[in-house]
Amino acid sequence: MPDKIVRPSMKFIKAGYVLAFIVLAAAIAGYVQLQLIWLPIAAAVLFLWPAQRHIRRQFTVMRIEGDKLRYETGFLSKSTRTIQLSKVQDVRMDQSLGQRLFGVGDLSIETAGETSRLTVRNIDRPQNVADEIMEASQSGLGKGHVV
Repeated sequence: MPDKIVRPSMKFIKAGYVLAFIVLAAAIAGYVQLQLIWLPIAAAVLFLWPAQRHIRRQFTVMRIEGDKLRYETGFLSKSTRTIQLSKVQDVRMDQSLGQRLFGVGDLSIETAGETSRLTVRNIDRPQNVADEIMEASQSGLGKGHVV
């Protein structure tokens, strides 16, 4: 049975790339008129913000594997948190206004005996994922498809 894989959404990252491109285009137009060489260079630096978030997203994944939920993050160094689905007590979904407009949200998972919550930010269809985690935790079996 395939695992369920959840990653942070690309929606805000794509919006960041579009915004950086618009600012770069305006800076190039400003350079042509004002002859300020630093203007397009400064605007090009704006691409670092969405690029950094894009790279971080590629190395962040939450998987439901059988009876476990595994959250991995990191590029050079890696952090993995494994939670038994049978110990999941609460799955909370939070959405800001901006997240609601884009259809994304944050998931917080609380387990028995743990002092901290696991929070996964900006995932697509957060309520569906929360429902599937709760269903898997109550049935004791992981669900098998990819998001």
